[in-house]
Amino acid sequence: MRVLIVSDTHGKHTNLDRVLQQVGDIDMFIHLGDLEGGEDYVEAIIDCEKYIIAGNNDFFSSLPREKEFYIGKKKIFIAHGHNYCVSMGMEYIKREGEARNADIVMFGHTHRPYLNISEDMTILNPGSLSYPRQENKKASFLILEVDEEEKFKFRECFLE
Repeated sequence: MRVLIVSDTHGKHTNLDRVLQQVGDIDMFIHLGDLEGGEDYVEAIIDCEKYIIAGNNDFFSSLPREKEFYIGKKKIFIAHGHNYCVSMGMEYIKREGEARNADIVMFGHTHRPYLNISEDMTILNPGSLSYPRQENKKASFLILEVDEEEKFKFRECFLE
């Protein structure tokens, strides 16, 4: 199984289109918020299982603010992150993940890629496709690959 994880597209679809072309076939799509009205576009172009939440700039969206689901036996918790002060650190979102018994916590908001894999929990942020803020300023996303034995492999990627 291949999962594409993105965040913070802010209504700009060109880079999402390019990422979809770059990565090829996917089995699941996760968007961690700040689509800014791009929900209908994403619904129209993504033809697989998808999880999409609202971010702090999705003012009039009916999308959920948080979501829990499973990939295989792993419990996933997704939130945009602004309600957990992720710009200041991972403490609050990690605590929320623990309270929800999540194996993997995914968030956006900071526009910076982040991946911390520990024995207890994986916490990740794919960065931003539209307004990256990390040092190299490259649009970023994550690919999660799950093999037949349910081993999870995360790849931090940049738009080519």
